[in-house]
Amino acid sequence: MENTMGRAPGTRTLEAVAGALVLAIGMGFGRFSFTGMYPLMVHDGVIDVTAGSVAASANYAGYLLGAILMSRFRHGHAARLCQLSMIGTIACLALLSLHLSPSLIAVVRFVAGAVSAVALVAASIWLLHVVGHHHGAPLLFAGVGLGIVVSAEIIAIGAAEHFNSAALWALLAAAALLLSAMAWPRLSARDADDDAEPDNDCDHDNQHEASASASTEARGKNAARHRSGPNAYILVALYGLAGFGYIVTATYLPLLVKDAVPGINPVHIWAAFGLGAVPSCFLWHWLNHRFGSRRSMALNLLVQAAGVMLPVLAESASTFLASALLVGGTFVGTVTIAMPVARQIASTVRFNIMATMTAAYGVGQILGPLVSTALFARTHSFEQPLIAAGVALIAAAALACK
Repeated sequence: MENTMGRAPGTRTLEAVAGALVLAIGMGFGRFSFTGMYPLMVHDGVIDVTAGSVAASANYAGYLLGAILMSRFRHGHAARLCQLSMIGTIACLALLSLHLSPSLIAVVRFVAGAVSAVALVAASIWLLHVVGHHHGAPLLFAGVGLGIVVSAEIIAIGAAEHFNSAALWALLAAAALLLSAMAWPRLSARDADDDAEPDNDCDHDNQHEASASASTEARGKNAARHRSGPNAYILVALYGLAGFGYIVTATYLPLLVKDAVPGINPVHIWAAFGLGAVPSCFLWHWLNHRFGSRRSMALNLLVQAAGVMLPVLAESASTFLASALLVGGTFVGTVTIAMPVARQIASTVRFNIMATMTAAYGVGQILGPLVSTALFARTHSFEQPLIAAGVALIAAAALACK
């Protein structure tokens, strides 16, 4: 691996942008565009609400599998895995433009979930560990919100032009292809850099030691700043609760808006969810450095809990918009705080902590809809699922303080 200490700031910014585009495609398009498409697919008769929930659960299960598979990959392969995640996402989007049965749609969403986990873990490790651009985290994770905004507005514009859901999936695939063409050269350049060095553990250790000796003082200050952060096991636990907490809003928000406020285009509310995520990464990154990991994480999760439970108070356009902005403005912030902390404490555990955290998040995302479905069946309302999600986020905030 190349020593990144002397890399030009402009080059590192381009690498952060490339990582952000990987997440925009793999997460914003591959994972979250389904939320905006869900009501349209139901309207077109492609799926019903039950089949849509199955497809969503399949996606979360795929995300969990992808995270587990990523737990043992070599860091030197991160750039190639980023590229493969983009190819896989584009293929899944294109397949959904075909006339598939509900069961095949669930299979495609399962694969898309696995690919999105690859994108998140690979892009995070590529930028934070391989490139060594630790301060690029907010720009990297802003890519998730960017992908949500862009894909949601593509859906909204296409729907206004009376495109059916199949045509919209094809349009999303084309847009993802364009974004991947922008990211590909930077990832290919890093591949060439990595291939120029012998890919073995001894060389990696020697280079790591050389970099460490050149930045001992900086690392000491970094360690002091993050010493108050949660330990590895607490970090994994609270991250799993965070996955459970946000997923009800992230899965059902457009459907909730459509049922409660018929005059509002639910896709625009969903776009607000992504719009809140883009600048929030920079805000939470600053708060993390200003107040430390414990306080910033606890605050992030409490604000997120408030956003999740806000529609319980009143079902109106303003409360749904506020919920979208608050949850969208915090859920990627959780990642922005947690992943750099994970990188700091990775050497204290014998497992790939970033992949393990992603897996825990995936478990939370699977349990969230299952619990929501059970509660909804009893009450025929989403109030209890939203309250349960909010309580999970409050519990996660409590863990962050330990």
